[in-house]
Amino acid sequence: MSAELAEVQVHLDGGVGRIVLNRPRALNSLTHGMITAVRAALDDWAADERVHAVVLTGAGERGLCAGADIRAMHDDAKAGGAGFRAFFRDEYRLNALIARYPKPYVAVMDGITMGGGVGLSAHGAVRIVTERSVVAMPETRIGLVPDVGGSRLLAHAPGELGTHLGLTSGSMGPGDALLCGFADHFVPSERIPALLDALTRTPDAAAAVVAAHAEPAPPAALARQREWIDACYAADTVEEIVERLLDSGVPEAKEAAELVLGNSPTAVKATLAALRRARTLPSLEAVLDQEYRISCAALEGHDLVEGIRAQVIDKDRNPRWSPASLAEVTEADVARLLAPREGDELGLA
Repeated sequence: MSAELAEVQVHLDGGVGRIVLNRPRALNSLTHGMITAVRAALDDWAADERVHAVVLTGAGERGLCAGADIRAMHDDAKAGGAGFRAFFRDEYRLNALIARYPKPYVAVMDGITMGGGVGLSAHGAVRIVTERSVVAMPETRIGLVPDVGGSRLLAHAPGELGTHLGLTSGSMGPGDALLCGFADHFVPSERIPALLDALTRTPDAAAAVVAAHAEPAPPAALARQREWIDACYAADTVEEIVERLLDSGVPEAKEAAELVLGNSPTAVKATLAALRRARTLPSLEAVLDQEYRISCAALEGHDLVEGIRAQVIDKDRNPRWSPASLAEVTEADVARLLAPREGDELGLA
């Protein structure tokens, strides 16, 4: 078996097509080969009459998927970014396929599910979280903008919750993931094996089987903070959002302002613009097209390499962003990131 295939285990279990992301030591972070393997399985099963449903899980007990392999992204961006342009293109096209898949696609978002892991799960028909789920789009922390269709999910979360999560790179527990539209059902982790077994016995009723194993979710922490989040993040600019957060008198709001100010100023401003625009775009495909343009531009910029260096390579947690402040990032800078560029189109919309 090749290394690529070993990183994704694909097999039939009764009438269920099972996809297991299999890099547990790397929190199942995604390589291009993994994207290709998942796509090939889904393409094969779409017309296979033996397959009534597809189930996505992650190997190990730490999480479904922590996102793309950002060490590889760092090295590729330093070398010009051609490899990850191709990675993003195939990944985003896979995200679109999952959203339109003709058979029930069940994603078990147990443990850490971030970035590219969200793209492989949260566009599915049946999305499960457990008490161990930690769901996030943490891209602004490394100089990127929420992608894999995540900007659409964030844009359509209740009120300004998605703006808060996108700008701060905040995480959601199971209750928050359900509240924000990233998941459908809460199933305790100890019940997942029984659920998977039941799916193999009744694969043509996947949604009903999952619902039968689900329980009421834990409370959503963000629900108690809607008042200050909606008031502060409704502002038109990141600078005004930060000002409102600092002036609110709410300790959690001050912490949020500090998180925003610690993230890449360029990425934060581009994220606000992308989320606002994603609310008006007609489809997931249109949002993915926008994200692809932004991600390709980020591969050419300074902050992506620097953000990954600070968080993962040197781990000094002290990124030296350029531009270094919100005030130095102009509207023109943001507009260039979102603007169509020849060769940077997915052609999905």
